[in-house]
Amino acid sequence: MADTLAPPAAAPELSKYDRLIAAARASSAAPTVVAHPCDETSLRGALEAAEAGLIVPILVGPEARIRAVAEEFALDLSGIEIVDVSHSHAAAAKAVALVREGRGELLMKGSLHTDELMKEVASSATGLRTERRISHVFVMDVPGHAETLFITDAAINIFPDLDAKRDIVQNAIDLWRGIGLGTPRVAILSAVETVTTKIPSTIEAAALCKMAERGQITGGLVEGPLAFDNAIDPEAARIKGIVSPVAGHAQILVVPDLEAGNMLAKNLTFLAHADAAGIVLGARVPIILTSRADSVRTRLASCAIAALYAMRRRATPIVAE
Repeated sequence: MADTLAPPAAAPELSKYDRLIAAARASSAAPTVVAHPCDETSLRGALEAAEAGLIVPILVGPEARIRAVAEEFALDLSGIEIVDVSHSHAAAAKAVALVREGRGELLMKGSLHTDELMKEVASSATGLRTERRISHVFVMDVPGHAETLFITDAAINIFPDLDAKRDIVQNAIDLWRGIGLGTPRVAILSAVETVTTKIPSTIEAAALCKMAERGQITGGLVEGPLAFDNAIDPEAARIKGIVSPVAGHAQILVVPDLEAGNMLAKNLTFLAHADAAGIVLGARVPIILTSRADSVRTRLASCAIAALYAMRRRATPIVAE
């Protein structure tokens, strides 16, 4: 199924990210708690997303430092709420607490380390955990490739077991459907497309497909194991004799482990010049993870994706632990 956010025939110039940003702008801006936006990149990103009508930011961090950064780089903080805390650890804890209090529908990482924020998110007592495993999705806009690509998980789960992979797959499917892209075609990647005990990821891929058949994974067409070529290239799938609605047309690529996913995403970014928006799923709210190297468009796309998903979750919230 093609993206339901496909542009009309009269507007072919719209990119995949532009469509997502336009769709998010058409909905109400999501209240967003931004943890420790204490450098130009993170503060500018939050303010640009607010100016674009994607989020309503609540900045959490040392207020004097935030204002100093804003003054240095001529950033306007007029009308922006700032919650003053003393340092990045306190900012992470307070940001999570504000989300728990219902102040924010989204959580956004500022200039603190990802691990510092995720430690607070994952806390069993005071965090944002749910019955789902927390996982990360790269939302890739690859030049020359017709559709949006999801790659998961390339940032959170290092060597996920089968149960974790079930949640990783379901999180990605829910995001795809939640931002209005329809029913996704999901490829469980390995090095080969046949099941063999010599490559354990092929066995887990086969198990995930059976779980999808039995209703343990819902909402998407799941196929695997598939190698990368016959997952995204129809001719490669034809040559291998793979008959499947997913093979050659995959939209969600589920990698065996973090190392494989990180290499795949960075290969596309640096060799194919793809943009890679990032979002963390499975917590009480979507979490926007951005990098200092991200372009303005990538940052806006990350916020747009999270805002669209938050809009869907207002009607169907994820259950907390």
